[in-house]
Amino acid sequence: MSRAFVKEGDQEEIPLIPPRAFLPPGANNYVTPIGMAQLLDEQKQLEEEKSNLHVENQTEYRIASTVLQGRLQLLQERLASAVVLNADDYHKDAVRFGATVTLQTVGKKEVQKFQIVGVDEADVSKQKISFVAPIAVAVTGKKVGEVAQLKLGREVRQLKISDMSW
Repeated sequence: MSRAFVKEGDQEEIPLIPPRAFLPPGANNYVTPIGMAQLLDEQKQLEEEKSNLHVENQTEYRIASTVLQGRLQLLQERLASAVVLNADDYHKDAVRFGATVTLQTVGKKEVQKFQIVGVDEADVSKQKISFVAPIAVAVTGKKVGEVAQLKLGREVRQLKISDMSW
């Protein structure tokens, strides 16, 4: 039968399950203790949302339930692979996961401050960037006063680590 003769209401939507933050293949899923707590809170919220799902239309219920189950499954996979790194467990002599870093672009007054966190807790609006972000990779292992080189296409930006805190 041609799709032209099917009523619109009979067509079932294919549910779209939003992907989680990108984690490169083979990369460890590092999270801060706060990030782990956020993931567990998210799991609890999704489970509550799923158990309290009330939609009158059976098709809409099936779609909503499938989306919630898919999101839960992706989250559970992320939780299963999570490696909690606590800043108290390693030396704080250089930029590492969990550090808050202040950078100044060499030759400019431009200053940036951010914390290096896991991919799921990264949020630029809160000055938190993923440990796999190019700028985080460039500064990791550097000490206060050292200069990191950040390649942006053909441009190479020199970033001086002016401060670091935990």
